[in-house]
Amino acid sequence: MAEMKILTKFIEDPRSNELEFYESVHGYDGMKKALAMAPEEIIDIVKKSGLRGRGGAGFPTGMKWSFIPKDIPKPKYLICNADEGEPGTFKDRKLIENLPHQIIEGMVIGAKAIGANKGFFYIRGEFNKGIDSMQKAIDEAYAKGYLGKNILGSGFDFDLVLYAGAGAYICGEETALINSLEGRRGHPRLKPPFPAVSGLYRCPTVVNNVETFSTVPHIIDKGADWYSKIGTEKSPGTRLFSVSGHVKRPGVYEIELGTPLLELINDLCGGMLDDIPLKAVIPGGSSVPILTAEECKTANMDFESMAAHKTMLGSGAVIVIGEGTDLVETTYRFARFYAHESCGQCTPCREGTHWVRDLLHKIREGEGTTADLDLILSLARNMEGGTTICPLSDACVGAVRPTILKFKHEFEARLKDKAAKEEVEQPAASGA
Repeated sequence: MAEMKILTKFIEDPRSNELEFYESVHGYDGMKKALAMAPEEIIDIVKKSGLRGRGGAGFPTGMKWSFIPKDIPKPKYLICNADEGEPGTFKDRKLIENLPHQIIEGMVIGAKAIGANKGFFYIRGEFNKGIDSMQKAIDEAYAKGYLGKNILGSGFDFDLVLYAGAGAYICGEETALINSLEGRRGHPRLKPPFPAVSGLYRCPTVVNNVETFSTVPHIIDKGADWYSKIGTEKSPGTRLFSVSGHVKRPGVYEIELGTPLLELINDLCGGMLDDIPLKAVIPGGSSVPILTAEECKTANMDFESMAAHKTMLGSGAVIVIGEGTDLVETTYRFARFYAHESCGQCTPCREGTHWVRDLLHKIREGEGTTADLDLILSLARNMEGGTTICPLSDACVGAVRPTILKFKHEFEARLKDKAAKEEVEQPAASGA
């Protein structure tokens, strides 16, 4: 099996982040076509392509752009979400560092489509190399006339500003990101109103992911029909997956949506590390439900197949877990992450994530009881399903509950170990 490289075709070239090289491989051709189109035409092409957001939710991109009000006096804003903070995810970082002009081109096209004259590239503060690469590319684009006033004589203006966040996971949520851009705490906002109506500075705003913007130039350049024929009917195109864990060749892979999960692991990633048996896979970052080895046999890398398996593609992070891995420890670490990253705004998340973490720590240390395990599952029911402003609470539940339910014997073994120790220690104490 081979990768289907569209976004990453030239990513390994040492000059891939340079404007001159990007132009030599037809870079900015899509933007030039888009500048000659009406905004509605661009949106229609993206809609027909079937492109779905690559940040996690998978919402149709063209439809999202169409929600922006057309005839209002307020300015409109376009934001690229480059705050990649989901555990296990590192695909966007590769695009930022190696193909920054592809992202800029996609943003200019998106700005023309919604009528935005100002955009922001919101990047995770720890991505030092990515910040340097993107700022250099922005400077090059301004010098060449691809950004700024009257781009290539088209009459369209678009200014792009790079903004480095402070490293909060919650700022990956679009309204928390917007608050951060405004200089506020990165707390999610209540919706409605949605950003398309009232976003940055209470103006119409579109927020899309790095990979989403990177895909747009190829769709405009080659057409919606070309793109929609790749992948599956409801999950067209390719997608980048960052594969980590117990595989021989971890890394970022671009594959056609609909590819069997085991083909990704066994063919592209070279199979399991040290040929140990597969135990489980987390297919879309730490916040999505885990798949057992048996479930992996029928799982394909597309939105519909994952939904049928009661999980998601999420942020595109495929975490491969081999036999011998302590899933109690793994689950505890994920819970600790979500407890640490909760902004504390909503009670079910602020209290729930900390309780889940503490109870898992108790079980992990061999001090838990069956009641503790039941309490975690009870807490999960109160933390999910719209009880909070943003999905961080649901993310913690997705990282914890499916693992407990599917691998309950591992958690119960910790409880049984403690009971066994008590039985041994009690007679010894009475004999003394």
